[in-house]
Parts: sequence; C-alpha cells; structure tokens
Amino acid sequence: MTPPFKVLRLGYRKGRDPRITTHLALVSRALGATDFLLAGDEDDGLFDNVASVNERFGGRMNCEHIGGGLGWLKRFSTQDAGDGEPGVTVHLTMYGEPYRSVIPRIRRDRPITLVVGGAKVPSDVFQHAHYNVAVGNQPHSEVAALALFMEAWFGEGGSERHFPDARLIIEPSARGKAVHDMDRHDDGEE
Repeated sequence: MTPPFKVLRLGYRKGRDPRITTHLALVSRALGATDFLLAGDEDDGLFDNVASVNERFGGRMNCEHIGGGLGWLKRFSTQDAGDGEPGVTVHLTMYGEPYRSVIPRIRRDRPITLVVGGAKVPSDVFQHAHYNVAVGNQPHSEVAALALFMEAWFGEGGSERHFPDARLIIEPSARGKAVHDMDRHDDGEE
C-alpha cells in the first residue's frame, strides 16, 4: 500500500485566499494527494467545492482544517505520522534546493506532507522540514510549484489520473468538449 501523501496549506486567510487555496486543493486531488490540510482561518465552503468535484469526477481526497499548522507539522515530522513513526516533510519554497535533484533522495516508504505556504511562512517551517525544495528560484505561483512537484513525484501518470467512481468522464479531444455522464449513460458532446 502506498503511504499517504498530504498537502498542507499554511496561513490561509478566508477573505483573501479562497481562490488560490481552492486551486491548490483541486491540483492536490487531481494529481494524487490523499489529504488536503488547511491551517489558518476556518472555511467550510472551500471543502464543499472539493467535495462537489469528488462527487462529479470521482476520488475521495480527505479535506481537514487543522487550525495552527506548525504544531501539527512538528508532530508529523518528529513523532507521529499516524503509525507512531515520523513522516517526511517537504516544504515548497523558492529558497530551497532544486526539486528534481531532491526528489530521488526523499523516502517513499513513509507518509509525506508537502507544505505550501501562504503570505508569510514562519522560519520554523524551514527548520522542521526534512527538505526545502524549489521549483525555480524566482517568484511564482504556489499552484504551479505544487503541480510541477507532484508531476515529478508521481510520474507522468499523475496528470492522467482517472477515478473509477467518476460520474463525469472527460474524453480527451483535439477540438470540442466530450463529457460522458455515467448516471445518464450519455455519450453526447456538451
């Protein structure tokens, strides 16, 4: 069995960050994360969006609000990742080492938490992370960094993931939109 792959969003601000955080959750879900953890302000509406996508397109990524993320991260990376042993913490930051050179060194037999920061990442995160990795050392979108890291971690199949419980299935097409509704047994185009 593959160990859990969690994405932890730090510093969420309800009034300012819902769109980017929703995108982080959707990328996490689509590319293979088992859990999306939200640290910062509580926002159940954000999880409703992900649940709606799960219902329509399949998959069962767990979403959870954990309040303050630093305490959770310390426990995960030093004491308990769910089975009494520490997990592996990977922090996405433009100040880290190149992700392609770091990924081969990361243990794959332990639960992983990929940390995606918010407006200001506490310096303790850099200290508690087992790996501080960068997808480029220029300012850029955390959504892009998350997608590139996960594609490299899970391989090419990560972006071609299909869920067996999907109600809606997108058929790749060079032109137009082909959406199959499995509840209606609809093979028409939309």
